[in-house]
Amino acid sequence: MRRRTDSSTRLLPDGTPLRNRLLAALPATDYERLATHLRVHSTVTGKALHERGRRIHDVYFPNDGVFSITNRMRDGTLVEVATVGREGMLGIGVFLGDRTGTGPTFQQVADGLVAALPVAAFVRETAASSALREQMALYAQAILLQTMQCTACNARHDVTQRCCRWLLQTHDRVDADDFPLRHEFLAMMLGVHRPTVTVVLHALHQAGLISSRYGRISVLRRRRLEAASCECYAVIRRHYVRLGFSTEPRLRNRL
Repeated sequence: MRRRTDSSTRLLPDGTPLRNRLLAALPATDYERLATHLRVHSTVTGKALHERGRRIHDVYFPNDGVFSITNRMRDGTLVEVATVGREGMLGIGVFLGDRTGTGPTFQQVADGLVAALPVAAFVRETAASSALREQMALYAQAILLQTMQCTACNARHDVTQRCCRWLLQTHDRVDADDFPLRHEFLAMMLGVHRPTVTVVLHALHQAGLISSRYGRISVLRRRRLEAASCECYAVIRRHYVRLGFSTEPRLRNRL
């Protein structure tokens, strides 16, 4: 399996190459000042970084991997409301003045580290007229537009189209055409029952768009997967590109 690399020479405090685009966009002096407060660590798939109703102590900048911001319904069901990768951050509510979690936020696809920044340092840096404040204002708009489009998507498009959109968004955020994904986890993200996801993935597999086995998904025909998706994938991508937060890797399967 071919992996993709990043040419960035800026480093996280532990020496790992920096891949988070929000942090990488900062001027060198701003990043160096911020880096003194960053803590780099790995995360566990499914373990919440933020919880609904709980005080947020750190915001997170994913260096790799894919994370879900979810909403827990009264019956306990989790429904995804936004997806975040290395183009963004977790804890956007803090920037908007709310230091309380709105729903479980956790890693859905493991692929690297996160950089944690204490809320006090984040608030201090974004309170002033700084490069980070400007980047956060743009990112807040991007994540809002994503959430709005996904709301419309969930209301108007069938589960196959939504599944294709979700797979494409995940594919954009990882460094390989193959990534781990359990059926029950995807069912949670799409707000449907597991048997429904199994049927949809089997159909996509039979059509040759993906390979799905042993808890992993392989994207085989990228362009055909885009054609099977609704327009929402392309709309969200255009928003992110326009605002400077492209999620597209340099290389990927485009058949």
